[in-house]
Amino acid sequence: MRVGCHSHSHNHKGGTMAGALLLLLPLLFPSLFTPFSHAFPSVLSEWNAPKPQHSRLLRSALERQTCVELQGDLWRPSSANQGWKPCLRQDSTSTLPEKSQGYIQVFLDGGLNQQRMGICDAVALAKILNATLIIPHLEVNPVWKDSSTFEEIFDVDHFINALKDDVSIVKELPDEYFWSTREYYAAAIRANRIKTAPVHASANWYLENVSPVLQSYGIAAVAPFSHRLAFDNMPKDIQRLRCKVNFQALVFVPHIRDLGNTLVSRLRHPPTTNEADSSNYLTRVTDSKDKQGSGKFVVLHLRFDKDMAAHSACDFGGGKAEKLALAKYRQVIWQGRVLNSQFTDEELRSQGRCPLTPEEIGLLLAALGFDNSTRLYLASHKVYGGEARISTLRSLFPFMEDKKSLASSEERAQIKGKASLLAAVDYYVSMHSDIFISASPGNMHNAMVGHRTYENMKTIRPNMALLGQLFLNKSLTWPEFQEGVVEGHKSRQGLLRLRRSQQSIYTYPAPDCMCSV
Repeated sequence: MRVGCHSHSHNHKGGTMAGALLLLLPLLFPSLFTPFSHAFPSVLSEWNAPKPQHSRLLRSALERQTCVELQGDLWRPSSANQGWKPCLRQDSTSTLPEKSQGYIQVFLDGGLNQQRMGICDAVALAKILNATLIIPHLEVNPVWKDSSTFEEIFDVDHFINALKDDVSIVKELPDEYFWSTREYYAAAIRANRIKTAPVHASANWYLENVSPVLQSYGIAAVAPFSHRLAFDNMPKDIQRLRCKVNFQALVFVPHIRDLGNTLVSRLRHPPTTNEADSSNYLTRVTDSKDKQGSGKFVVLHLRFDKDMAAHSACDFGGGKAEKLALAKYRQVIWQGRVLNSQFTDEELRSQGRCPLTPEEIGLLLAALGFDNSTRLYLASHKVYGGEARISTLRSLFPFMEDKKSLASSEERAQIKGKASLLAAVDYYVSMHSDIFISASPGNMHNAMVGHRTYENMKTIRPNMALLGQLFLNKSLTWPEFQEGVVEGHKSRQGLLRLRRSQQSIYTYPAPDCMCSV
């Protein structure tokens, strides 16, 4: 079926031509940009990488017209509760055990969102074992070299107080266990370290294998711990406790929330042309009340770093130089052992295994009906190819912002260079956006799908296999591409999905942590 679109045009041809020319300048006159690339190597690194892969679709998208019907559907919130609501009430009154069985320590690796899931599981484990939880230790991230602690990211007092009727939690090791440190367990085999917990271990596994250690030593350190607690066959009170931790107890520290609120305000109330240079930056826009998306914004999580690009083994249009660079990176990081490398690029794309580039996610958004007046917040740490790679996305959505464009260096001082705090700000802004969309599946995508489902907020989930097939078809016209995108995403715009066996409770909180209305 054709996408019906009785549209009024926002076809700014002058801006379109200027945007297209801007995209072509580095390709036509590379020598002009060489000094710039030396001065800012992170911005214009690996020159061949940002060459547009879908120039035909891109030209059409730049000249697209606004579709009123699609716009109305896009900005319409998810239907009220969809028959489900948050439900964390315990089946019976939850009380702490008269005596703790000992202390539980966990050491969590990964990025912010993986650590967040580990924290929730650690609280659940302490409940299962009737033990006291020591505030989890967050490992230094080997990729981002971030050493941020739990206390630097989350409001510890709120965390402990929110869970005080469920689990006993302490900030620090008791003096008698001063020796139980990360370095202690790294130095040799220790009798009170549990390192054999299988992935998705049951509650009974912990009762049988960890309780005796608590009884003997008074403390047990579970490492590794990420993904070491099952999602299935858990008591209802444990499932709901996990959701209580994730959606109520884990609150960011005040300065993260303050900066997040500032960014949200500036996204919702951008300055008018006359006010852009004034000190009152938060003045509400008054001249665009008739626009469908006025005062609203979309968060785009652009998951396209070098790790992702290399591990996917896909071709991103950068030519021989990019292929060699990514192959070398794979060899250094994974000794070349990447499962996807045995498939062709066409096979990977048709199976939806290739992360969407900034250009491709821009084409997806344009096809869904977002016009060039859409306020877009870019949530990402570092994009492979830098600003040169993002330029196609920016040409489609000129009102694209991020932390640096919205906040001064002084306002960002407390989070500068700290990947976990940067991610925390993005998480906060994402939870206050009208729409969230991630360019590729991953921990941030999963966390947002779950949290926004719980709060009945709209999240668009890209159909990766469909998009891979559409982008492979180089003969598609823009109307055909748009029709395919719209039809393929009708059921992927905030529709609540119930958790199935083995799926994560943090991505699919219904029915375990939600009740039917």
